[in-house]
Amino acid sequence: MPIRAFGAELPAWVDEELEAARADLGGDEGRMRLLNRLAERNVAEGSGGPFAALAVRRGSGEVVAAGVNLVLASGLSSMHAEVVTISVTQARLGSWDLGAEDDPLELWVNWRPCAMCFGATLWSGVRGLTIAGDGPELEALTGFDEGPVRDDWAEQLEARGIAVRIGVLRDEAVAVFERYGANPSKTVYNARGTGAE
Repeated sequence: MPIRAFGAELPAWVDEELEAARADLGGDEGRMRLLNRLAERNVAEGSGGPFAALAVRRGSGEVVAAGVNLVLASGLSSMHAEVVTISVTQARLGSWDLGAEDDPLELWVNWRPCAMCFGATLWSGVRGLTIAGDGPELEALTGFDEGPVRDDWAEQLEARGIAVRIGVLRDEAVAVFERYGANPSKTVYNARGTGAE
């Protein structure tokens, strides 16, 4: 029988965490703390890897949506946190262009996008990307293969009108990856290119 529909469902606890953190989401550190908390809980809940993202209105700072990596929960390799968050936001707003409104959206993520999420960010229409960090720590600590990401990835986004900010609570994000990497029962999926598990 042919498959005509597929998808992923965001766990209810994501909205619960978002609601619990509402009072602290006005500043950069509050948003990134929420991302790190979501990333760590995502692993504990068995949904996917230690990754989370937010869609935030650039001017007002309103958090429109939160998402986490749902690869394990959905069985779909493309359900990375950025793709999930972009998709939830587009469905919620009824628009494929997240930069078209008077108060365009930005994407917040707990690390630099992988090769796939780089493209998803680019095509989503967001006007900004804020990340905790962008170095080799993620791959070294977790074993994930982030793919052939260009050295000038940030400049490429900037050239297309997406402002990039790097370095919000970097050490806290690295600590989440360290704990994930130290877990003997962690799942590292599709990491065939780096010799990782």
